Amino acid sequence: MAKSESTSKKVASAAAKVLKSKTASKAEKSVAASALTQKGSTEQTSARVASSAAKILKSKTASKEAKSAAASALTQKTKKK
Repeated sequence: MAKSESTSKKVASAAAKVLKSKTASKAEKSVAASALTQKGSTEQTSARVASSAAKILKSKTASKEAKSAAASALTQKTKKK
């Protein structure tokens, strides 16, 4: 069953900041790109991006914006039953 979640305007703005950042990691940028892709759509987060998002949320060095994008991406991941 598809989820009807989509990235909010606030999270999309945070994700854009991550993509523009010179210090953001490749994983942070990947998760941010996924969150932006899901803005206004019903796209689902892939397992690879969800795994990266979980690591970002656990990270002590990730920025607030990266964590916001990661949380949004995880929210849009379809759960297996």
